[in-house]
Amino acid sequence: MAASKPSSLPPAIFLMGPTASGKTAVSLELTLRFPLEIVSVDSAQVFIDMDIGTAKPDRATLEQFPHHLIDLVTPEEAYSAARFRADALRVMGEIAARGRVPLLAGGTMLYFKALAEGLSDLPQADAELRREIDAEAQARGWPALHAELAALDTEAAARLKPTDAQRIQRALEVVRLTGAPLAASLARKSGAALPFRPIQLALLPSDRAVLHARIAQRFEAMLAAGLVDELAGLRQRYRLHPGLPAMRCVGYRQAWDYLEGACDRAALREKGIAATRQLAKRQLTWLRGWPDVAAFDCLADDLVGPLARAVERALA
Repeated sequence: MAASKPSSLPPAIFLMGPTASGKTAVSLELTLRFPLEIVSVDSAQVFIDMDIGTAKPDRATLEQFPHHLIDLVTPEEAYSAARFRADALRVMGEIAARGRVPLLAGGTMLYFKALAEGLSDLPQADAELRREIDAEAQARGWPALHAELAALDTEAAARLKPTDAQRIQRALEVVRLTGAPLAASLARKSGAALPFRPIQLALLPSDRAVLHARIAQRFEAMLAAGLVDELAGLRQRYRLHPGLPAMRCVGYRQAWDYLEGACDRAALREKGIAATRQLAKRQLTWLRGWPDVAAFDCLADDLVGPLARAVERALA
């Protein structure tokens, strides 16, 4: 079957940007002006009951502006880029079938990349092999396994710290399963081409210091709203440990340390703000190399106006 020409594909809006750039407020305003439905692109908002630390829209907002792909799994579970791509394509198709346009809004750039380009053809996780690797690490230590990886896959090992247990485990798993370096699997793509015409918009700060101030205010607001109490409740409700993807989310990781007595309230605030700034830096690095994106100053007094005009032109 011949591939569809880009102009004949249904449109989909990608609204990207770092944390605290105002993506949620902009997406709500755009849905008031155009026939859009919001699809969350956020690897933390997929977790049920994790509301404060993920800056999830409140219930009243969600009732007025329904969001797709929020509250999908419990904090005990994992959620992958592959699953996101499948879920997103499904809901995007449903939205288009209703004669509306999907508005994908969020800051998880890996999810946007997976959706737009497909996924690397990595082998499925092998539970037994992972148990073997974990047992070896317990006996010999992760630095020893990192050294083994360096002998098998120099390029992969060079990118990883000797203590990066999760990534060392995965790289060793792939090498042992395929007999080839990790890069060989990463070079192969799986998944069909995106059956939509992406309209890519990025909210970028003209002044990084102002964004940092917003980040600090936002994290302080999360603490005031009860982030620590939320995590304490999650720990009672679910079987959690700090290695779970949900508990590695920014904010929750630092709050976990606080509940364990590893830091005081002042250090929790400082570490949470610093971690959020690092997240924003990574997001901006992704966006600097993103192709075919229209950038808008997220600090502008009139941000929605120029964005709305860009959307109107793209949908015309």
